[in-house]
Amino acid sequence: MTVFVAAAVQMRSSTDVAENVAAMEALVRDAAGCGATYVQTPEMTGALMRDRAALRAALRPEVDDLVARKAGSLASELGITLHVGSTAIALEGGKVANRALLFGPGGERISTYDKIHMFDVDLDNGESWRESATYEPGERSIVAELPFARLGLAVCYDLRFPHLFRAQALAGAEILSVPAAFTRQTGEAHWHVLLRARAVENGAFVVAAAQGGRHADGRETYGHSLIVDPWGRILAEADGDAPGVITATIDTAQVAEARAKIPNLKNTRDFTVHVTPAAEQAQAAE
Repeated sequence: MTVFVAAAVQMRSSTDVAENVAAMEALVRDAAGCGATYVQTPEMTGALMRDRAALRAALRPEVDDLVARKAGSLASELGITLHVGSTAIALEGGKVANRALLFGPGGERISTYDKIHMFDVDLDNGESWRESATYEPGERSIVAELPFARLGLAVCYDLRFPHLFRAQALAGAEILSVPAAFTRQTGEAHWHVLLRARAVENGAFVVAAAQGGRHADGRETYGHSLIVDPWGRILAEADGDAPGVITATIDTAQVAEARAKIPNLKNTRDFTVHVTPAAEQAQAAE
């Protein structure tokens, strides 16, 4: 059993990386000042840019990335575990990673995770997104072993793929992370229900730091950063889409309690799917 304070930082990242790093620093300091020892920032903390040429021009390899450098120094100075929900990182060959970065209280990089599922969608309000045109999808799910809990890493659109979180829970994850930049349309419809479902079906805490508001690149994100307990109860929620910090006390004993009450992780069974052909159905009815 471990008890600690977790924080989700809600941002409104612009197209200016330096500006966003300064905003991240101020909010992370606020979170640490509230007693948080685990602090999560949203997807694309470094910048939200629809202009691919401008994005590529602003990119750096991880070793030189402004967000990564500041996050490592902040984690060390404040003695916290700092989870950069994601930022764009230059890869060899011209591709880009949508990469989460996890830093320990000594400033060391504990782990990274590259977003697996690409947001390639056409919404009914005219919004169209093709992440795969810019980003290289990751191939590994990550569960980080931290002193206070096992943390499953995910990013935004990953939320819609429950098997990812089930695999992490089966690997021992007690906290599931979903830093995001959900669109306002999809957030209003699905954000709360999906996050609470991932918590309930896996008996895990969920921490989801979000982008919120109208951004410099023209997009609008939903906000409403959430921290949810293993029974699906909302422990903390950001007020709308304004930048800010939410905190909640996490007691990992509640994970074991929830999984003992509803032991679906133990009760899961392998099965096959059989699609009954129409002709077979007709024969059965005769």
